[in-house]
Formats: sequence, structure tokens, C-alpha cells
Amino acid sequence: MVIISLKQGPKGSWSVSRAHVTLFSDLQLDAAIALAKEVAHDEHLRTGRPIRVEMPGHASTLVLARYLDTPEASANDVMEA
Repeated sequence: MVIISLKQGPKGSWSVSRAHVTLFSDLQLDAAIALAKEVAHDEHLRTGRPIRVEMPGHASTLVLARYLDTPEASANDVMEA
């Protein structure tokens, strides 16, 4: 599964990363969430691979969106927070 993650910088701005590569930086939280979901959805449509958008926290990780394609799921099977 591909993971797109949001990370908060030291000055309070947010970045969007895939693996250890920063895709976008210096964003407000709402823009970072929107861009992360858009990137994940686009990649899922292009590749068909399962993708998750998450925001790691101190105690746990919050999953913001999950794009899956399984034999039991329809093409519109998307879970978003």
C-alpha cells in the first residue's frame, strides 16, 4: 500500500510526502489535506494500487482517506474521514 502522509513543520506549516519525498510544503492544514487526498486519488486511478492518506500523531495515526480496489469492492469504494 502506498502511503501519502502529512507532517507538521517546526513553524506550524504542513507538508505532504510520499515515502520520504516531500511533494508539497509550507501549506496550511486544510490545503495540505486537500492536496494529499487529490494526489492519492489521482495515483489510485492511474495505477489501481491501494493508497492511504494519513496524519501521524503522538499516540496514533489518523487515516484521512483510503482508496482501495478489491474484488469485493466497487470502483466507487472510497473511505474518507
